[in-house]
Amino acid sequence: MGIFAFKLPDIGEGVVEGEVVEWMVSVGDTVKEDDPILSVMTDKATVEIPSPTDGVVKSLVGEPGTILAVGQVCIEFETEGEGTPVEEAPEPVEEVVEEAPEPEPEPVEEEATPEPTPAPAPTPVVVAAPGARPLASPAVRQRARESGIDLSTVTGSGPAGRITQGDLESWKAAGSPVAAAGPARTAQTGTTEVPVIGLRRKISESMTESYTTIPHFSYFEEVDITHLDELRVHLNSSRSDDQPKLTYLPFIMQALVKALGDNPVCNALFDDDKGVVTRHDAVHLGIATQTDRGLYVPVVKHVEAQDIWQSASEMQRVSKAARDGTAGLDELTGSTFTITSLGRMGGLGATPIINKPEVGILGVHNAVDTPVVRNGQIVVRKMLRLSSSWDHRVVDGWDGAMLVQRLKALLENPATIFM
Repeated sequence: MGIFAFKLPDIGEGVVEGEVVEWMVSVGDTVKEDDPILSVMTDKATVEIPSPTDGVVKSLVGEPGTILAVGQVCIEFETEGEGTPVEEAPEPVEEVVEEAPEPEPEPVEEEATPEPTPAPAPTPVVVAAPGARPLASPAVRQRARESGIDLSTVTGSGPAGRITQGDLESWKAAGSPVAAAGPARTAQTGTTEVPVIGLRRKISESMTESYTTIPHFSYFEEVDITHLDELRVHLNSSRSDDQPKLTYLPFIMQALVKALGDNPVCNALFDDDKGVVTRHDAVHLGIATQTDRGLYVPVVKHVEAQDIWQSASEMQRVSKAARDGTAGLDELTGSTFTITSLGRMGGLGATPIINKPEVGILGVHNAVDTPVVRNGQIVVRKMLRLSSSWDHRVVDGWDGAMLVQRLKALLENPATIFM
């Protein structure tokens, strides 16, 4: 038998380190080559690392939240034969996060009587809210599909209620338990600590930097999209099989091309350190997308060169890639302006946080049939609320309001979007 030391491989795209999100194996597990062993979070994406060999897991380096450098040994296997460490992985870069040294054992006097070891505290279990998509890695989801297991019936024991391979085995061993009919009305005293790691840590850092360094101001408006909705319904009824079904967002994307072209100060990036605002001719729209791993902002590039069908197709493609965890770095960077849609959640208004270094963001609420006054008469119109936030260092209140008013005029007269 020999020891096979596996180093964190070069994930590509200039990544020099990764954060441990989840170990999919434990010490003592027997694994096969290409079995998923580790989920690693880089600056923009989560990557699954497969096993490079058959063997038994001997040791793991790092808990969830630990930063590992590319080239650093992350797992050791006991394998048949002499065993050799992986040589093709690059050596760690100079600035690496050093492993904490193992503490020296405390000296124990020979005559001392050891204290009794307390029983370990039970691990708190987090139950997902009804209707929420269960948290699980792609590997766990695949195994659940192969085993015919509905993840919504499985209780996760991992961080934030994440379902692990062990939870699937426990579920099967228990004979496919069925959830109780309803919760007992008893007082609850338990608490659950959820480590802020991986994407959640990245979101926390990004939002904190944006909100503490950018003086935000917000602007709200209500838009009558009755005619736009009629056009949308007509286009969907006559679309070909290879054309996507249109929502309101592709129309808003196309209208933003014109509105941002008329207000170039809003389609810009602000470099705080250099004190330079770079205005862009191209319109690269970030589409804030909620996933079971957190919030991602995939980017639709060059919307100014697309028609409405192309915008809809590309928006669906990059959003799906973000939700599936397959979006590459190029699909998650490079936006010049961001749209965040609250969709069916609706709401009267919001104050979205700017996606730094951009200088503005548009929040889109749901469309609601609303009684309004037209020509002295109360009529029902389909109204859409918009919320926007702006970087007041480079965008004056007038400029932000003018962009939203220009967008309102285009959406209320949808033919002008295409003229």
